Amino acid sequence: MAAVATATDLFGEPIEAHPTWFTPAAFLSSDFSPSTYISSLRSFVPLETLASELRSHLTSLNSDLIDLVNRDYADFVGLGTRLAGAGDAATRIRAPLAELRGKVAALRGAAVTQLVELRAGMERRAAAAAARELLERMLDTFHVVSKVEKLIKELPTAPSDLSGAEIGSVATDGTLQNLESGTSSRITQSILLERIASEMNRLKFYIGDEKNLPFIENMEKRIQAATSLLDNSLEQCFVQGLEHRDNNAIYNCLRAYAAVDNTSAAEALFRKTVVSPLIQEVVPNSSNNQPEAVATASNDELEGDYQKIMQCIENDCKFILELSSSANSGLHVFDFLANSILKEVLFVIQKGKSGAFSAGKPAEFLKNYKSSLAFLAFLEGYCPSKSAVARFRSETVYAEFMRQWNVDVYFSLRFQEIAGGLDSSLTGPIKPVESEGKTQKLLLKQSIKLLDSLKTCWSDDVLVFSHSDKFLRLSLQLLSRYTTWLSTGLAARRAHSGDADWAISALVEDFVYVFHDVSVLISELSEDFIVHVSQLLSSCSDEVTQLVRESIAQAGKSLQQLLPIMLDIMIDSIVEKSEKDLKQLKGISAKYRMTNQLPVRHSPYVSGSLRPLKVFLEGDRSAYLTKDATQRLLLGSVEKITNRYYELASDLVHVTKKTESSLQRLRQGAQRRVGASSDASDNNISDTEKICMQLFLDIQEYGRNLASIGINAADISSYRSLWQCVAPEEKQSVIAF
Repeated sequence: MAAVATATDLFGEPIEAHPTWFTPAAFLSSDFSPSTYISSLRSFVPLETLASELRSHLTSLNSDLIDLVNRDYADFVGLGTRLAGAGDAATRIRAPLAELRGKVAALRGAAVTQLVELRAGMERRAAAAAARELLERMLDTFHVVSKVEKLIKELPTAPSDLSGAEIGSVATDGTLQNLESGTSSRITQSILLERIASEMNRLKFYIGDEKNLPFIENMEKRIQAATSLLDNSLEQCFVQGLEHRDNNAIYNCLRAYAAVDNTSAAEALFRKTVVSPLIQEVVPNSSNNQPEAVATASNDELEGDYQKIMQCIENDCKFILELSSSANSGLHVFDFLANSILKEVLFVIQKGKSGAFSAGKPAEFLKNYKSSLAFLAFLEGYCPSKSAVARFRSETVYAEFMRQWNVDVYFSLRFQEIAGGLDSSLTGPIKPVESEGKTQKLLLKQSIKLLDSLKTCWSDDVLVFSHSDKFLRLSLQLLSRYTTWLSTGLAARRAHSGDADWAISALVEDFVYVFHDVSVLISELSEDFIVHVSQLLSSCSDEVTQLVRESIAQAGKSLQQLLPIMLDIMIDSIVEKSEKDLKQLKGISAKYRMTNQLPVRHSPYVSGSLRPLKVFLEGDRSAYLTKDATQRLLLGSVEKITNRYYELASDLVHVTKKTESSLQRLRQGAQRRVGASSDASDNNISDTEKICMQLFLDIQEYGRNLASIGINAADISSYRSLWQCVAPEEKQSVIAF
């Protein structure tokens, strides 16, 4: 093949030569990757340039291909003629392939036929096995029924004297030991019954899914007769074992009951034979129409009855409870605690002492309820494990027993009793209650009733632990009711109107009692009461206990916020009384106006300005205030009285100066009209000066009175202002009296 000539430029390079970065030989490589090739070029060659170069190369390749076809056209046309023998070769191969296809189809048909026959054989075999199994089960059923009938016929042949002493003992696997040495006939019969029960259990398994078979239907009467005989014999043997306290016979009978899945019958027999006579002696049934039973039924107290019942259980029922709960006995399916003992106790109480469940008498109801809980705890003591306790509590009779105690109704009655008592006490006036020779922390009946109500909520005679959340809410409601009563009264007192008559009509001294009681209540809540409640709730989580403490503390804070308001009311009442004397200083203006009289001693009103405060502090009731409260009341009263003193004195001086200035202008105008000189009056003392002189003497005496009650007048800002208002210029810098 001749080389294709390529045009060159002036320098000898091909005219259509590719750039140096474009190498067409790379496309012929066996490991050529378009993405790798493009990614290696795009970092320095724009994609548009690369695409243009590729299109140019494609055009060049297409042109070369056309040139090659045109150049070797003869060879290209003769390519088909060289395949002339391919048809014959295909014909030769087609025959063996068809033959092979036929053989495969025949083999496949044979395999399918064999598979169908094999499946049909398997089905026939399965049907035969099922029929054989059914036949074997029918034969087993027949043999078991016959065996049971034979064993039942042997029962009457057992000796009837069941009073002999038991020599044999039961092993943990239910077999007998020392049977040859002489086992009582009762034990022998119980063993035989257990064996029959085991066979009956097998029989129940055999006929479980085949009840509709004619064979089973034909044997139904025989099976029922055998079942009835077994039940009667087992009942008789179990009752005799209970009467003679034969543990071995009882053990075998219980295993027989468990084998036939008839535990309820054993529980009912134990209840009827052992439990019922014992409980009936303790709580006679009023339906017997016996006079002594009716007389006993009139007393609905249960605590003594429970004590007797527990003693009976300990003496006469403990053996079967221990037997049924022993390890590896297989008797855990029985629940004599619930279905025999508790069921009978509930029955006799409902019949003989139905009033015990009535919440109409809260005290008796609570006593019986707590006694019942203690009785249930006693029964749970016979449970060998926590799972047994849970199973006991899940029994229907347990839930029925608990439903008899309507604690919600009990709480409603207690709520009405406690909350109603507090409401009644809050309707009357506030008066101290005589202590009757005892030390009484609280003084008012309202406060005493509140504290008694709070203690009642958490006393052993009232509290039901399962409803402790409701009693906590009641406690907080009592505190809120008392706090609302106080806050409403204090607001009415300050506004001099409202519905709280007790606060409006109360004397200021009466608020000392209120202040004292609130302080004591706050102390009780934060100390003894909250500690008592926390101890009662000690079984709860720390988070719950903390929330309870915070809620009680919050109620105490609400009361704490009322103490400053009560102090302000007492202070305002004292200041109001003092203000009546202070207003007498207005007479100073009339006394010295237009006169030549000069003040020589303090005014009489000064002594009376602090008299209400002194009387209050020296009274018997002030002893109920703490030192801190007394000091706060003293300082608050003095500050307000002094402030009011300053207001009245400054107003008097201001009005006097204003009046004197007006008179001075009128006088000067008259003198100018007549041409007279005003020099003659310049040496006279003005009314303002005389009034200030009198006020200065008064505030000095007032300061001495303050010192007599332990107050430094210079420490009071309003007193300093008063001093600056009336003191002479030479004495204003130093307060001294």
